[in-house]
Amino acid sequence: MDDSRLTNLNQIKSFLQGSLKLVLVLESIEDRYQFIQSTLKRFKYRRLKKRDKRLVVAYLKKITGYKKAQLFRLIKRGVKGKLHRRKYIRTNPNIIYRGADIKLLEKTDEFHLRLSSLATKEILRREFEIFGKEEYQTISEISSSHINNLRKSNAYKSSWINGTKAREVAIGQTKPPENNNYPGSIRVDTVHQRDVYHINSVDEISQWEIAVCVPQISELYLEPALIQMLDQYPFIIFNFHSDKGSEFINRIVADLLNKLLINQTKSRSRHCNDNALVETKNGSIIRKNMGYSHVNQNLSDEINNYFKDFLNPYLNFHRPSLYVTEMFKRENGRDREVYEAKIPYEKLKEVSKDLKRNFLKPGITFRKLDEIAYKYSDNEFAKILREEEKKLYSLIYKKKQKA
Repeated sequence: MDDSRLTNLNQIKSFLQGSLKLVLVLESIEDRYQFIQSTLKRFKYRRLKKRDKRLVVAYLKKITGYKKAQLFRLIKRGVKGKLHRRKYIRTNPNIIYRGADIKLLEKTDEFHLRLSSLATKEILRREFEIFGKEEYQTISEISSSHINNLRKSNAYKSSWINGTKAREVAIGQTKPPENNNYPGSIRVDTVHQRDVYHINSVDEISQWEIAVCVPQISELYLEPALIQMLDQYPFIIFNFHSDKGSEFINRIVADLLNKLLINQTKSRSRHCNDNALVETKNGSIIRKNMGYSHVNQNLSDEINNYFKDFLNPYLNFHRPSLYVTEMFKRENGRDREVYEAKIPYEKLKEVSKDLKRNFLKPGITFRKLDEIAYKYSDNEFAKILREEEKKLYSLIYKKKQKA
């Protein structure tokens, strides 16, 4: 490229203004370096004022296609001396490890039950430098990160199990919960309170919530608790969704759900929203009402009765939940959701009316549920709930004092 006719800064300014849509980029790196060097020398870049330097930088950026950060580095080198392409020299060349070296690593992992890469590197170093074993000379210089690369190679084949291998348990389907816009798809999770466990479940559409309490997560208590939990729902349950915890992914729960014709699903890895609804309810309902303090195992029946007679009716007939009514995108591209507050029982009636379908179990009618829902006002039942809560806390405190 011949730009020798551009002899002053005014000409450069005019060139930049007249070539806004023009793309001029030198192909080879040597040509770019030579162009930068000659331009800096012709316009005496070092003596220019700051605003004039900006003009020269814009000109060089236009012709060379370099970004500002790279261009400033090259200008700094060009001002100091002759700008030329540096020869790339590896500071730490890769070492090619032979099969014998990889076998030494394999044996070391077998003897020490596969320690971390940093600890393994230290053992290899000590074998050569301290204990004088010449066969470890090459492998002792390996980096800790490259140890993990060799462990994945085909040459690294051990007779023992290399770490834990994940396997899919053939219970439940790994997929997001399916509700088909019908009430009856519940999400389930466990909340521990030292010596007792609260099993919390919430319906995805109506947000109808049922909690039960067990002293232990075992076969003796889990199956009756789940039966009690499912019986408290006024509508038919068709889907049971949980995380991959062993308290729900086991044969007892699978056989129970299969007997009741309830489909079992479990959360996908790295998809926290699959069970997010019940996770939020754990904090806003269970932890808020039951706290974090220690509870004696012998009080699990009392807590269960408190849940059944007071907390669960309060949650479903007197405590509003938030429901999404509208979703749209903002100007910045993010999703915006509009919520409305409604009692879960009212939401259940609304869904049944809109879909013109009865989701209730045989023998349960909205007339019977109305008697429960409107027997007390929201504040009246909340007051009763808090009085029973005080009695329960007093019982928990007495048990703790005796212990």
